[in-house]
Amino acid sequence: MVSVEPFLPPFVPVLLAALVIPFLGRRAGHVLGIVATGVVVPYVWLSPAGQHLPVALFGFDAVLYNVDAFSTLMGLVFGLIGAVAVLYSWYSEADSLQTAFALSYVGTSLGAVFGGDWLSLVFFWELMAVTSTLLVWHYGGRAVRAGYRYAILHGVGGTLLLGAVIWHYVEVGSFLFTATDGGIAGPVAPILAAVGIGVNVGFVGLHAWLPDTYPRPHIAASVFLCVFTTKTGVYGMYRAFPEGQLAIAYMGGIMAVFGATMALFQNDMRRLLSYHIQSQVGYMIAGVGIGTTLAQAGAMAHVFNHILYKGLLFMTAGVVVYRTGTESLKKLGGLGREMPLTAVAFVVAALSIAGFPLFNGFVSKGIVIAASHYDFADGPLAFGGRTTLEWLLLVGGVGTFMSFIKFGYYAFFHGEYEGSVADANIGQSVAMVTVAVLCVFFGVVDSALFGLLPYDVTSEAVVSHAYTTYTVDHIVEGLALAVAGLVGFVLVKKPLSRVKRVPDVDDLYNPAVLYGSRALVVGTTELYAAVDQAAVATTRLAHTVVTDPRSVLARLGDGEPTRLTADIGTSIVLVTLVLAVTVAVLLI
Repeated sequence: MVSVEPFLPPFVPVLLAALVIPFLGRRAGHVLGIVATGVVVPYVWLSPAGQHLPVALFGFDAVLYNVDAFSTLMGLVFGLIGAVAVLYSWYSEADSLQTAFALSYVGTSLGAVFGGDWLSLVFFWELMAVTSTLLVWHYGGRAVRAGYRYAILHGVGGTLLLGAVIWHYVEVGSFLFTATDGGIAGPVAPILAAVGIGVNVGFVGLHAWLPDTYPRPHIAASVFLCVFTTKTGVYGMYRAFPEGQLAIAYMGGIMAVFGATMALFQNDMRRLLSYHIQSQVGYMIAGVGIGTTLAQAGAMAHVFNHILYKGLLFMTAGVVVYRTGTESLKKLGGLGREMPLTAVAFVVAALSIAGFPLFNGFVSKGIVIAASHYDFADGPLAFGGRTTLEWLLLVGGVGTFMSFIKFGYYAFFHGEYEGSVADANIGQSVAMVTVAVLCVFFGVVDSALFGLLPYDVTSEAVVSHAYTTYTVDHIVEGLALAVAGLVGFVLVKKPLSRVKRVPDVDDLYNPAVLYGSRALVVGTTELYAAVDQAAVATTRLAHTVVTDPRSVLARLGDGEPTRLTADIGTSIVLVTLVLAVTVAVLLI
């Protein structure tokens, strides 16, 4: 690294603002929040690659601020969406304390992605779990229990990641990323890291906290939550496996299909969107798992784009909840006429997440799918000349179209809404329009997105196959996925309307943990009671033996008092035996 003078990491002003905001009025506090997050964008953009801040953390060498292409991209989009989300919070009646918790969440996420070593990353990783839990809990009600479950799962994941980092340190003698070229070192540490980070990114089986938590808090809190934890997880997965990993790539493909399928069954708007976080993160994880420059660039591009369109989707759903007080798609309908701006913003976000041509998701999804075709070591190609992973990603794309056709149909275009409802207010509108414009801009001007990526995907000198977004094959593929999604929704629309609730893995492990922990507590207390009773009984018996030995012997015999006498020889033998046993015990 190039030696530079120490400077201020970008998370510092954000965390300082979080400390000050609760003591200011709502207006002043939110203005400060917008400024503190907004200045991160130019600050990160102007920081040259290689800039770093070496420190001693807990007595170990660490790098508190490290600038490279990956951290720069994360910092840019984190600062941008943070400022927009604070504006949205202000106009969605979030109080100052909630926004302070949200900014602490943003700040710790920035700390994690700019850390230049594993110790700094895991330190901010754990703080990120704490601050996001506080953001969930602040809303009260059902969010409290969901936040408790969220905290437990992320505590387990963070502990596994910490175990991996410690194992890595034992192997290489350093926490610095530069200590190895291949990420997490050691035979066991990569497994611990994959599972620990897998909690944050929503590996299938470890994902249920997503749909359980994100629909519960304030609508503005959900906009923050949908951005930082999972995408910081993708960044952490890249740091752990910079050369890729076969199993992780396949897990990404499975996530894409599973999340889209589960989303299709949901009627709660934010729960549907939460499952689609898992599905879309699956594309990013697949790119990280493939491990080539093309795949990693695609993964980071999708991180950037997903933060934009997913934030916009949660904002549009939040406006619907804000105006109607209703979360369920079954109780909505016809809102497109009542809320035209929100409906248009939703359409932009839906086409973006589904990967329709001219929208940003089409660009980044296309890169990952191309990498799954050209770069993935998947053995013989599956049917149709495509790899198995490629087919998983394509099927996930069809499921995404189906889910958002369902969302838009029932919320905005089907039927009529009973009564009159206002559209988004001025602040909400500005926030949504800003992000919607960016979704279209990065979809049309794909070179602007390519300029932010860690690798030049248009150069065959850098990637295995130069990528061009708007080719006939790519456009036909995007349109074919859209048609398949539309046809699929028409076919399953009626059966889906009869589906009430589809269980997930938390329906198994939540009761198991509840009753298992209850059995453990009851078993422990009952064992303690039994031991206590035995100790009391033994003490009473000993007391009786010492104070009234004759009665004890009488109970053991025929009930007649026993005469306790011994001659001098017997007494000496007994005393000698007692002394011998005592000495033996002491020597042992």
